[in-house]
Amino acid sequence: MPGPQQLILLLIAAVVLVPLAARLGLGAVMGYLITGVLVGPWSLGVVSNVDKILHFAEYGVVLLLFIIGLELRPSRLWALRRSIFGLGSAQFIVSAIALSAIMYASAGSISEAVVVGLVLALSSTAFALQLLAERGELTTRWGRSAFGILLFQDLAVVPLLALLPLLGSGSNGASGGWQGAAVSVGALLVVVLGGRYILRFLLWLAARSKVREILTATALLVAFGTAFFLQLAGLSMELGAFLAGVLLADSEFRHQLEADIEPFKGLLLGLFFIAVGMSMNLGLLVESPGVIAITVVGIVATKLAVLVVLGRLSGLSSADSGKLGIAISQGGEFAFVLFGVAVTAGALDASLSELLIVAVSLSMVTTPLLFLLNDRFLRRAEKAPDYDEIEAQEPPVLIVGFGRFGQVVARVLSAKRIPFVALDASHQQVDFVRQYGNDIYYGDGSRIDLLEAAGAGSARLLVLAIDDADESLKAAAVIREHFPELAIYARARDRKHAYRLMDLGVRFIRRETLHSSLALTNDILLGLGLDPKAARLAVDRFREHDERRLLEHRSLHDDEQKMQALARESARELEELFARDALELAEESRTTER
Repeated sequence: MPGPQQLILLLIAAVVLVPLAARLGLGAVMGYLITGVLVGPWSLGVVSNVDKILHFAEYGVVLLLFIIGLELRPSRLWALRRSIFGLGSAQFIVSAIALSAIMYASAGSISEAVVVGLVLALSSTAFALQLLAERGELTTRWGRSAFGILLFQDLAVVPLLALLPLLGSGSNGASGGWQGAAVSVGALLVVVLGGRYILRFLLWLAARSKVREILTATALLVAFGTAFFLQLAGLSMELGAFLAGVLLADSEFRHQLEADIEPFKGLLLGLFFIAVGMSMNLGLLVESPGVIAITVVGIVATKLAVLVVLGRLSGLSSADSGKLGIAISQGGEFAFVLFGVAVTAGALDASLSELLIVAVSLSMVTTPLLFLLNDRFLRRAEKAPDYDEIEAQEPPVLIVGFGRFGQVVARVLSAKRIPFVALDASHQQVDFVRQYGNDIYYGDGSRIDLLEAAGAGSARLLVLAIDDADESLKAAAVIREHFPELAIYARARDRKHAYRLMDLGVRFIRRETLHSSLALTNDILLGLGLDPKAARLAVDRFREHDERRLLEHRSLHDDEQKMQALARESARELEELFARDALELAEESRTTER
């Protein structure tokens, strides 16, 4: 382990570089790798004893597999079964065959080609999911497909950990013959059959102690204990931790285990990626830059092509298939572990492993860069579909903006058999909503010709439910100017949005979270033991006071200092109102008792 001074320098580098990498869109994993490269023996040389750090940091991978096991509840697997076992298995098999063929064609042996193909078919779960979360696309259809593929790859790591030693020719490759295999199978049976009850019993004892630190220590004991047990039987620690997690996936301790282990996993995984960065042989970049560049391009291009084809076959659009391919085209963090296992087992040459580790690390850099390229250049080439041609209509209600807010309004109108025409400026949203049988047109609510065709000239009212505040105000200005007699019922995202709508002459405004938050506040007051009448009065009083102040402060909303002073004054007034109401309720209660 590094000394105190080395540890401080290591932490300083990580604290600076990891947030910087995340801010640049490269992700935290890339930040850890850059940190390792910077402080490692091939750069500044702050830390030289990399092997010890790497072995210690592998416990982070052990905990990662334990948590992956905890996540594998049967209900979750069933919900994602098509993405996981259909698309996921197809991606892994096709990518592994393609990469193995490329490796074999590059003068590699058959066994090495198979090992390399299987390992490089894996992608970085930590890297890809973080990018998807940052882009807000985890809940999209292609985002769910990516998650299912990554989950299958996480599952595939387990058999790979058992398979790689069998492909080797070294002393650890197939040592022990049938005797070693029998010991391994026996250990697996002990863990699977007895572990479910033993592990739960240990956690139950820890929970009874009611000492938080003991439960945390027991959680770590369960993960590492099972991992070491299988390691003694000739299998991998990662496999043991994964099985322990699966056995506890449906237990009452699952959430507590995740919460207790997550900080340790995060720190150790960060240290693992730093150690991988330290161990990268940067001399290879100088010696063989062309070979490494070709390897990186080969990995990314092959996996991207496979994913694009599979995405199209699964029904994704060309654009979404491209995003799916970009998101998981890189090599994965488990490559660092699996290549190490393969080298130890004699299934892979150490020099080739070093080159591939550098290539996998660099392949991670390409993912955010490809997304930037896709967003900035390819999107410009995409021609958005033309707005729908709307035949002249005369509905009583026109809905502009058909997101979550507008759809609720539409459902009530439909149930009451009140005709309406809906417009939305997102063709993706229109395509999605139409799948559920809704009558909606693709169109911009600020386009006069579309508004006229949709019936704005004869409608009794217009519901302005556009999610984006600026687009909402743009549409409101056009509607007020060209259809002054049309009543606008507008959704406001917040107080500021409401004021700007008022400035445009919109009279009927509802702030989207006010009523739901007040309804929840009423429930909270009841939960705290307040009388139902007192709770309802408090909520009604707040609503009346807030609506009155909204109108009174309208002319001052651009003056930040005055608004702050008025907010403090408003809070004091509200406290006085509540105190007065409490006295009146108490007096009323005494009168009733008499």
